[in-house]
Amino acid sequence: MQKEETSRFGWESTAAEVAAGVDLSGKTAVVTGGSSGLGAESARVLASRGATVVIGARDVPKAEKVAAEIRSQTGNDAVTVAALELGSRGSIRTFAESVQIQHPAIQILINNAGVMACPLARIEHGYEMQLGTNHLGHFLLTGLLAPALRRGAPSRIVCVSSSGHRFSTVNFEDPHYQKRPYDKWEAYGQSKTANIWHALELDRRLQKHGVRANALHPGAIMTELGRHLKPEDIETLRARASGGGGIRWKKPENGAATQVWAATAPELEGRGGLYLEDCHVAGPSRDLNAQQGYAPWGLDSDGAKRLWPVSEEMVGQKFDWS
Repeated sequence: MQKEETSRFGWESTAAEVAAGVDLSGKTAVVTGGSSGLGAESARVLASRGATVVIGARDVPKAEKVAAEIRSQTGNDAVTVAALELGSRGSIRTFAESVQIQHPAIQILINNAGVMACPLARIEHGYEMQLGTNHLGHFLLTGLLAPALRRGAPSRIVCVSSSGHRFSTVNFEDPHYQKRPYDKWEAYGQSKTANIWHALELDRRLQKHGVRANALHPGAIMTELGRHLKPEDIETLRARASGGGGIRWKKPENGAATQVWAATAPELEGRGGLYLEDCHVAGPSRDLNAQQGYAPWGLDSDGAKRLWPVSEEMVGQKFDWS
């Protein structure tokens, strides 16, 4: 079981602060969901440290504006945008292929994009949108980019999960709500648990190739991720968080800190299979209303191993990195 480890950074740290002094010159980073919020801030900070940054986004014109601002602010012209719709296998494959043509070696992949607590919606093959986008889309993308990550080793994969993984483990019997009533928070929790398990199994399979993977909770941040939330949803979150001291809201520059820390911190070199929060390695917590630590099923290696072939079947591709 993972023990909590503190670092010199914490809840109030910004992404710029945790990356200060880190030289990313000659390194390539791919950030999904980079047209706003945490993805945009992560891309900006990585570019400011000298990285070549590829932003994957649904809204390309919006992401292009973000990229132009980053180039202007940082003086780094190596910031580009490519279309990426995580609910479409075709879009994911096109993105992965185009990225690797331009960048055969990648050192950082931040799986940041996502949807939260949306009404029931289905993507390709009838998959429930939250599991399909948050987990399966990133599962396929990461698998397709794995050759570039191996060529770029030592490299890091960052899977952005959430304390919301506490809402549910993965329901293997009916993951896409074909038979059971849909619950948007349960579905969100399932997808965020899947993000953690994805990181665990990625790390187990790829560490021998110099690729390490970690999952994290960025904190509670008001970004476009919450575009489906209604006032009563916010109250639900407040009530649920009361046992953990209530919700403390972060700004995007603070919210992006943990994922930038995961991608760049020297102290995490050669480490994987961790659950991070507030720029430190988190430990377990059995209080499902707490805002710190991971749920009892969070770092379930057996669940992670079971989810892998199920995910391969759902995305229609197997990945063998022996």
